[in-house]
Amino acid sequence: MQHIKGKIVFYNKKSRFGFIKNYGDEQNYYVHAKNLLDIIEQEDEVEFALQEAKRGKEAILVKKVKP
Repeated sequence: MQHIKGKIVFYNKKSRFGFIKNYGDEQNYYVHAKNLLDIIEQEDEVEFALQEAKRGKEAILVKKVKP
């Protein structure tokens, strides 16, 4: 499984979802809290993988990139 780097561009803690901007293709991918390995906040840099979902690709195995 390929790990991709990106940035959290939106995350709603109450609703438990957000979007990650992929640095490679500049697309935004949906992420749900169930697919997080770390606690994240908006603007965090992350690594993730993609999987097919009902509405297209979604981010999974999302972890914060340590500075």
